[in-house]
Amino acid sequence: MIFTKKLISLALLSVATSKQYFLENFDDGFKRWTVSSEKEDYGNWEVSHGKFFADEKDSLGLKTTEDYRFYSISTKLDKTLDTAKNPLVLQFSVKHEQSIDCGGGYVKLLPPDFDPTKFNGDSAYAIMFGPDICGGNSRTHTILNYKNENKLIKKDIKAETDQLTHLYTFVLNPDKTFKVLIDNKEVRGGKILDEFDLLPPKFIKDPKAKKPTDWIDEELIDDPNSTKPEGYDDIPETIVDPDSTKPEDWDDEEDGEWEQPRIPNPDYAGPWKPAQIKNPDYKGPWIHPDIDNPDYKEDNTIGNYEIGYIGFDLWQVKSGSIFDDILITDSEAEAKEHAEKVVLPKIALELKAKEKFDEAEIKRAEAEEAASKLDEPESEVIDEEIAEDEIIDDDGHDEL
Repeated sequence: MIFTKKLISLALLSVATSKQYFLENFDDGFKRWTVSSEKEDYGNWEVSHGKFFADEKDSLGLKTTEDYRFYSISTKLDKTLDTAKNPLVLQFSVKHEQSIDCGGGYVKLLPPDFDPTKFNGDSAYAIMFGPDICGGNSRTHTILNYKNENKLIKKDIKAETDQLTHLYTFVLNPDKTFKVLIDNKEVRGGKILDEFDLLPPKFIKDPKAKKPTDWIDEELIDDPNSTKPEGYDDIPETIVDPDSTKPEDWDDEEDGEWEQPRIPNPDYAGPWKPAQIKNPDYKGPWIHPDIDNPDYKEDNTIGNYEIGYIGFDLWQVKSGSIFDDILITDSEAEAKEHAEKVVLPKIALELKAKEKFDEAEIKRAEAEEAASKLDEPESEVIDEEIAEDEIIDDDGHDEL
């Protein structure tokens, strides 16, 4: 099954009303991309389909190639996208073929006046989205910039950590709602004001309000008619264990006078406490009243960005991640169709290719192990022959 550019174009043209801002499948390499010159030792990129893949050409993607490196590369969109007027749908695939242990797999959306030659970790961006994995932590970074501060979504979204390709989709609408999809399935969504700490709270506790001194918030009180039973305090906490016996080998002169061990007294109920009754003066819990937060101001510009570039700004301990099928559009329907007709079928074929690759690797390892064992008997025979040889001294006589 071949996933050519023609098929991609046909799939996308079927959504007639959508606007496409960027499409990249790396079939022609990455000539349109600019590697940052901010560092001299950025990691190198290459175009590769990896060790297992659906199709030799259509599985080509942008791959990191050097361990323990920063990576920084970006390119300009075909046209600027204004999220105040149009939905943003960002979609791309990531394949951590190297069993990534610590490294990023996310993209950054950048402003139109961005300088790709100076791209680095401190460059201001509008949105950062995609998987980030390190040790046992894996998250799908979903970050919005607001007033020059990068605001991470409040609750983490898990990222996929296996060696297969996965598709990540982020949707931001002009009505301030968003969605995150992984492999074309929604995993988070809602209002950005609910899921991101972008504004101070609308209400705060009234700093002038204090609980009245006569406020009764004790729901239960001691029963004044409750009295301690006679002899209650005479009940000991422990008693001598009636089943204990002096050991036969106990010697009073050597071991001292034997004493019976003590055990908890089953009749002991702890320190006496009067019974509790409902407090007739109970007013309920005191609730600190709220007031309008003077620092809160509605902001209709939240989530409004002009996006002109897309880039990868990553650190990877173990390289080998492959990025592909990058799409930026204003249509969820277009992204969904692209996923269903182009990306997901490749992922399904890649899974079968991975199974064949793993089988071949197992056979290769078994063959290497078998070959190494074949060498062992020869060395043993040689050793035995040497052991059986007569050892001759310097005079030519047997030493044995």
